Amino acid sequence: MNQPSRIHLFQGYGVELEYMIVDNETLAVKPVADELLKHELGFYGSDFTRNAITWSNEMVLHVIELKSTQPEINFNALENAFADDIKRINAILSTWNARLLPGGCHPAFNPVTETKLWPHESREVYEAYNRIFDCRGHGWSNLQSTHLNLPFYDDEEFSRLHAAVRLILPIIPALCASSPLIEGKITGSADTRLKYYKTNQAKIPSITGRVIPEAVFSKRNYLNTIYDKIKSDIAPHDPAGVLNPIWVNARGAVPRFDRGSIELRLMDAQECPAAEMAILTLIIETVKAFVNEVMCDFETQVKCRTEILVPVLDLAIEQAERAIIHDQSYLKLFGVPASEITAGNLWKHIFERLIYRGNDALEKWKPELEIVFSEGSLATRILKAVSVPGEWLPVYRQLADCLSQNKLFIP
Repeated sequence: MNQPSRIHLFQGYGVELEYMIVDNETLAVKPVADELLKHELGFYGSDFTRNAITWSNEMVLHVIELKSTQPEINFNALENAFADDIKRINAILSTWNARLLPGGCHPAFNPVTETKLWPHESREVYEAYNRIFDCRGHGWSNLQSTHLNLPFYDDEEFSRLHAAVRLILPIIPALCASSPLIEGKITGSADTRLKYYKTNQAKIPSITGRVIPEAVFSKRNYLNTIYDKIKSDIAPHDPAGVLNPIWVNARGAVPRFDRGSIELRLMDAQECPAAEMAILTLIIETVKAFVNEVMCDFETQVKCRTEILVPVLDLAIEQAERAIIHDQSYLKLFGVPASEITAGNLWKHIFERLIYRGNDALEKWKPELEIVFSEGSLATRILKAVSVPGEWLPVYRQLADCLSQNKLFIP
């Protein structure tokens, strides 16, 4: 997200969507992201800006990222801009008999034989990662996510935003899981992308931590306890100093103090921009409710320990909206009186509570969110449609059509 000047809480958002480039018929990956960018730029470059949307490279050549060029407040306009650029990209990709495919993981990609790293501008960063971690694995070359950048202006706003974000991270997979297949097989986890994400940098544990960020609520403490630790731990593996600790930090929410934003990274890519904008709006409005102390007061938020949040996240990674939350202290944060509740029903509770308060932003996306609530996460809907294990191709062709037509997938 290019941010020319700092803005305050909830004055604009950066959205980043990652999609795979695949063969039009077989859906095998096609490593032509550099050729796609060259088509528009006239040379091999990393970024092409087209009005509200910027196209960017990622680590591997079969993935392209679309992101809002500037912080946006109007998600209706942003949805349309993403949809228009997806159509444009698909038209260009037809030259190579290719198209875009949504979803958190490719269902049949073989990372050992098919991984091709970005070979152009900034390639030294990817080469450094590859040298340290070996990126020929699903945890590196088969992770397609949605990132949401939430702004903050100063340390006070950071503390309130970080406190709120930590509390909703554990249940994000209940909305966003979309990666139940790997190498043609049902994995048993709704959010297989996050299973790999949790462990792909285990060689240097401080990089990812426990995914849920530590309870740190000031810039000074964050730099001292987290970024300095990452810098120290990665130095022996990166003697040339190519990797910046700020880029390397892989927690589920990453503060960027240089530009004043926290980047949420736990969302799997969804089937279309309409689904993305609906889910992101619910996440934003929930964060906003915590920041405004609608759910519970700030003091209660900062006291919530990481040890409470991590088990909820782990279960949601496995079961998405079906995960049953038993922890009373966690449920109390959301004003839930029940002794247990599924993660999906917790999101319904949040939605209904915010709608009851007259939330116009959520009202607009009610049809899309009701599909997610009634039919389940995209991972659940994919599994409903893949009736015979291994026969994923027709379902993922439908997903590619959903992306090109900007419509939600209903099995």
